[in-house]
Amino acid sequence: MSNEHGKQDLQDQGLGEIARHFVSARQHGQSLPDFPGNIPGDLVTAYQVQDQAIALWDDQVVGWKVGYIAAERRDGSGDDRLLGPIFSRQLWNATGGTLEIPVFVGGFGAVEAEYVIQLQEDAPAHKLHWTPEEAEALAAKLFIGVEVASSPLATINKLGPRVVVSDFGNNNGLVLGPEIPDWTTLDDADLRAETRIEGVVVGTGGATLLPGGLRTAYAFALGRSAQRGRPLKAGDLIASGNATGIHDIAVGQEALIRFVGYGDITCKAIAAG
Repeated sequence: MSNEHGKQDLQDQGLGEIARHFVSARQHGQSLPDFPGNIPGDLVTAYQVQDQAIALWDDQVVGWKVGYIAAERRDGSGDDRLLGPIFSRQLWNATGGTLEIPVFVGGFGAVEAEYVIQLQEDAPAHKLHWTPEEAEALAAKLFIGVEVASSPLATINKLGPRVVVSDFGNNNGLVLGPEIPDWTTLDDADLRAETRIEGVVVGTGGATLLPGGLRTAYAFALGRSAQRGRPLKAGDLIASGNATGIHDIAVGQEALIRFVGYGDITCKAIAAG
């Protein structure tokens, strides 16, 4: 899969217009009643929309969220995961207190417990496919974190992965918590997490909830990024996927995400924009 930057007329295909609608809604903290155009026919086209939206967004990409694609929703590419950008101004360090996170009123808003990988060296740009074992061998640190999964479009997840990819992977920020030291010596079963909304447990799990495991998510991010012409660099972050589920959150609600043995992150939802 390649996006072939600049080789297709996005305007003529209507892809640029889709990107502009999503970007404008995000900039103004507004919701969208429907998908703004024709839903891309495959992930290649959806990533073209995403690339156009990234170009319109006045910020630097510092990482990528990984989302899982259910078997019945995959296209001809066979991808079982997708990517969405994380931007510099939407990366927050956990403070130990309650951090405010922006969600779109009238759109979609959720929190996800994440294990976040940070590369410590550049990935070789020419390497387009990775095994989990090869990914683990590429120097990286591991942190706990929380993805703010939010979009101006309330039905984004129901409409499927091509829509999710089109709107920044349904990402509206990442909270980065403490490091998990010596993570490559740990099994996925050693990494456990729990999410509470307003004090009620809404999800439990950990790295074992990631299909194929943490290292498989890492390998996908490396390979797909290189195939898109965006090979990952030292310092880039990868939010590896929801470790306790996707948990709806509304403005004013508080979430506590507990990573057993490694710390808690507490967030309160506020209106985006």
